[in-house]
Amino acid sequence: MTQNPEMAHTEVNVPLRDVVGNRELALEVVPETLRPGALDLPVRWAHVSELQDPAPYLLGGELILTAGVNLPGNLDRYVRGLRDAGVTALGFGLTPTVHETLPEPLRRACARRGLPLLVVPSRTPFLAVNRAVSVALTEAGQRDQRRVTAARETLTRAAGGGLGELTSALAAVLRSWVALVGAGDVLASAHDAPAPLPPEVRELLATVRAGSGIRSATTSAGGTFVVVQPVYPQATASHLVVVGRSRRLDGADRAILAVGAALLGLVGRAGSDAAELGAAATGLLLGRTAPDEVARALVGSAVVRLVAGAAYRRGPAEVAQRPDWLRARLDTPLVSVLPGPSFVAVADSVPLAVLEDLRAAGWLAAVGSPGPAARAASASAEVELLLARARALGRPVLAGGGPPDFDALLDPGASRGFAEKVLAPLVALDEAGDRSLVVTLRTWLAHHGGWEPTAAELGVHRNSVRHRIAQVEKALGVDLADPETRMRLWFALRWATLHP
Repeated sequence: MTQNPEMAHTEVNVPLRDVVGNRELALEVVPETLRPGALDLPVRWAHVSELQDPAPYLLGGELILTAGVNLPGNLDRYVRGLRDAGVTALGFGLTPTVHETLPEPLRRACARRGLPLLVVPSRTPFLAVNRAVSVALTEAGQRDQRRVTAARETLTRAAGGGLGELTSALAAVLRSWVALVGAGDVLASAHDAPAPLPPEVRELLATVRAGSGIRSATTSAGGTFVVVQPVYPQATASHLVVVGRSRRLDGADRAILAVGAALLGLVGRAGSDAAELGAAATGLLLGRTAPDEVARALVGSAVVRLVAGAAYRRGPAEVAQRPDWLRARLDTPLVSVLPGPSFVAVADSVPLAVLEDLRAAGWLAAVGSPGPAARAASASAEVELLLARARALGRPVLAGGGPPDFDALLDPGASRGFAEKVLAPLVALDEAGDRSLVVTLRTWLAHHGGWEPTAAELGVHRNSVRHRIAQVEKALGVDLADPETRMRLWFALRWATLHP
């Protein structure tokens, strides 16, 4: 059976000295079997076993009790197996009918292997030892829970003061030094942490970054126990929290560290987003920063895509309508939630899998073609057309996400000229009066000529749609029952959005 040496430190336990110090048990410690710090070893349970080799059935951290009923002939192998299994101590019960005194070979084996040996007097039943350990563990668990609760409240209050105050608070509740380390092992925040970090710690940072998922790692550097784990919500994040102190972290300490790591991740990310957005807005207002530079700073690229979304079926739940929820999914701070509900965002790239996740959450989204950030506003017409197509199909639409786009083969000037010429009569009528012929035609074509879905999307009666489509046919002198005519008009609408 594989043993976990960290298990005894991460579960509820009590130090061996608390068990030995219970006067009601009257346990006697064999002094020559104690190594330095042995009485501080954790006890996670007391278990009676008369097996000749109980090691395969143990988890580590136990106080094993035996009356020596079935002691093996090779006591050195027996003791070594217990030690290797992570047993904290061996309690030997004196029983007049079995062993009235402690066997000397067992004493010598425990002293040789460094396994703490306790003598349990005949007046102390093993059940009393079990019960005493159980009570001590229950009380320790309650103390740990109270400590974790108090620490959570302290850290939550400190989070309002930013990274520095939160880092200091975490160091105080853990009685340790703390460092928040970013990319390139740069200290983002620290409290009493050594600078520079020791080589052993930097190696541990590299080990954690090389892994995947939620994880942590521990090492010992110069008598200091060090724990490293990523901050939330970035399980594979560049930012790691490092904690160091002279003694190991127990279960309560690790629970507190998990709370601190979560808050450090959230506070750090929120502060970073706010600072970057503030700097970008200031630069744009003062004319000192070009849109491409802003996009590169906020979304990682000067070439961006416009994303538009609308409610799908029952629509998104209240949580999914929040800007922070959408920012996390789309991986961009540039998100605006609009009435409807609907949203628009500027992002670097949005995989189709993300669009499917949005649909599952009640959002139907479309993503426009990539283009310079300076022309993001001009891409709104294209993404609206794609969103209309997405509504008609009932699935997300990603520009350029299908077969090769032959738009790239066309001369932009020629396609724009064709679109302007074909749609000019409708544009003139729309400008002369509120007829909405262009948007009606676009929506009707996206829904494959469906009267009901077109009327529902436009928010008008189906007879109004029929009337508008009749006006379109009259103004253009075409028959929309002809599929080739529909195709020509669809591409005219498309090229009008691609080349405004």
